[in-house]
Amino acid sequence: MPKRYFGTDGIRGQVGKEPMTVDFALRLAGAAARVLAPQGGSMLIGKDTRVSGYMFESALEAGFVASGVDVLLTGPLPTPGIAYLTKSLGADFGIVISASHNPYFDNGIKFFDREGEKLSDETELEIEAGLEDAPVTQESRNLGQATNVGSARVDYQEFCKATIPKGMDFSDLKIVVDASHGAAYKVAPRVMAELGAEVIPVGCSPNGRNINDGCGSTRPDLLKLTVKGVRAQVGIALDGDGDRVVMVDEEGELIDGDQLLYILAGDYVARNDLKGPVVGTVMTNLGLEIALGEMGVDFLRSSVGDRHVLALLKQHKGVLGGETSGHLLCLDKTTTGDGLITALQVLAVMKRSGKTLTELTAGMTRMPQTMLSVKVAEQVDPHSAPGVRDAISLVEERLGDRGRVVLRASGTEPVIRVMVEGEDRDTVAELAQHLADSVRSSLKA
Repeated sequence: MPKRYFGTDGIRGQVGKEPMTVDFALRLAGAAARVLAPQGGSMLIGKDTRVSGYMFESALEAGFVASGVDVLLTGPLPTPGIAYLTKSLGADFGIVISASHNPYFDNGIKFFDREGEKLSDETELEIEAGLEDAPVTQESRNLGQATNVGSARVDYQEFCKATIPKGMDFSDLKIVVDASHGAAYKVAPRVMAELGAEVIPVGCSPNGRNINDGCGSTRPDLLKLTVKGVRAQVGIALDGDGDRVVMVDEEGELIDGDQLLYILAGDYVARNDLKGPVVGTVMTNLGLEIALGEMGVDFLRSSVGDRHVLALLKQHKGVLGGETSGHLLCLDKTTTGDGLITALQVLAVMKRSGKTLTELTAGMTRMPQTMLSVKVAEQVDPHSAPGVRDAISLVEERLGDRGRVVLRASGTEPVIRVMVEGEDRDTVAELAQHLADSVRSSLKA
């Protein structure tokens, strides 16, 4: 049965429109309590810096307390911090109020189970099934209690610092940290400073409405300029909830998730610590697959979404995977994608090797990619149209074995994503446009 509210990463939407309303949050809390803590228990709530986060925090807190569940409140904290604390504090589950890299007028609700991992599809469907039931208010003696976790930020900071080798510090590094005016605006600069780095913060002054606005991992131009302007060795850009990271080298050039995965894989191989294959997605650059093959590293592709990457890693007992966007998984360090921990691992590679980011990425050549989005009347599988299938066959024939084609329907909106990858940039752009035109003519645009 298809899910109505849960998407690839929790529930998300525009504030004031279902499902992002106070009424829905109350019903969601009641339904989640019945599924995840039917005998009572405790849960954790964290959030990013959006102005609407306080409203949803209050609604969820009320719903869970009314259901007899104790609520632990952390305040603004990165999504992976909630995953870590849910497990370390022994809570039954955790919630993050965030819409990740979306603008401030959106918000969302993400869940973690008691192990700090995303919920299964079956559990999400079970919660959805209970959304039609009205929230229940227990008798006073059975109500839950709400408590602020005053040590949450410091506990998470210490956990992050403990993921790099003991005795290592960054005292010879000048680092620009862009927290996207989001959940990591305190944590990220403080972790780097406590490890000895000279820190230049940007995107670390949230006002409730400037999250992801012209900064962060999806808009790294400010970071590029700042790194070159202050002559820093490296720049780090997180997204609004801190589970993604991209970096900038000393020349002001962007280092994306595929390149970061290449750096980490090379280091794991050098230390003989790599277990299983490296896992990317169907959108991962072909250059990474080729470079890993030259290192003798197996590479697998999953569907788009970190939960699919995680599932494939678990299936093949791997520890390293991620997406081009910078949502990387280091399962020997933590249970979920963590932008700050990923950045720390890359900085540790720089320290161990004595190399710059430019030097560390030199062994991987990124294939030119063109990605286009085609709006359609309704969500539909693009491969269902004969005209689209014929166009794909023609493009694949022209690319041969040195290129790829990916067409997929967006999981959140009526849009078809068209991606073409190959050796020649102009040819790739031409073929991508041809495929996009084919989608428009074959499907109702």
